Amino acid sequence: MKVVRQVLAVLIAGGASLLPVPIMAQAPGGTLQKQAIDECHQGRLATDRASRLAHFEQGQRLGEQAVAADEGSADAHFALFCNLGELLRVDGETLTSLFGLRRMMKELDRTLEIVPTHLEALSAKGTLLVKLPSLLGGDVKEGERLLQQVIHQAPKAVNARLALARVRCERGQHDEAAALANAALVIAQEQKQMDFIPEAQALLQQAKTSAAKSKEHRS
Repeated sequence: MKVVRQVLAVLIAGGASLLPVPIMAQAPGGTLQKQAIDECHQGRLATDRASRLAHFEQGQRLGEQAVAADEGSADAHFALFCNLGELLRVDGETLTSLFGLRRMMKELDRTLEIVPTHLEALSAKGTLLVKLPSLLGGDVKEGERLLQQVIHQAPKAVNARLALARVRCERGQHDEAAALANAALVIAQEQKQMDFIPEAQALLQQAKTSAAKSKEHRS
């Protein structure tokens, strides 16, 4: 359970950045997975616990149906991963956390098994790698590589920029962190990804404040 607590702490502290809003195009027959992703997105925007739970639970059911209908669909597995992860973040550690955590990781790994270049899954994987301690499978270098790959391949990616900005900020590279957070904020505003805007604003302010303090100490 100690391992579960540590991973859940990462999920909760990670905020929306851990589970990115997909930029995938809806394929023919992808109605269920699209609905599941929409529920995940709406749950993030909800302000009360009951509404969040309702969206994520419905998203989980739709995701499970999408996987059952097409087990070989990476997007279906990712839609299920999104809702499972958000359900874990709503309640934190519960008696079902271990099972939920394993299910979540299974769906993420299955997504990448089917489509190794799945950008949203790579972004989520990269975020996990930079946040988790090495004892739990974390790998900052590999996580950064994946996040940079996502940014290169998807110039409008918000989540990857925010995750990378946090790494830069923790490392003391505050100007780089501010630049990444600012870019993420601009993109989120342009794309109307409302659930990312508060996070981007907070991270940008944090990076700017830290950069100013660092310059004061050097002067």
